[in-house]
Amino acid sequence: MRGLLSAIPTQMDYKGQKLAEQIFQGIIVVSAVIGFGYGYMIEQFGWTVYIVMAGFALSCLLTLPPWPMYRRNPLKWLPAQDCGAEEKKSVDKKSSKKHK
Repeated sequence: MRGLLSAIPTQMDYKGQKLAEQIFQGIIVVSAVIGFGYGYMIEQFGWTVYIVMAGFALSCLLTLPPWPMYRRNPLKWLPAQDCGAEEKKSVDKKSSKKHK
């Protein structure tokens, strides 16, 4: 079971985060405008709230999970470098000169 859960991707790249934010804000704004307009027409504020809440639920469903469209541009990390003994000695010499 643990292996199955670790196979599920949990991260978005930066461009995916930007896209998710734009989709989220767009759905919220559109649902608010539609909800306000419909609620005003039928003179029921409750319907405005219901439509905005439905827009919020839809936007959460579309933007919170890391769907594949949010993971198209992964970062290419540099490989880890091992700090050798020579570099440590030069760092120690520099720090001892500063303290004098």
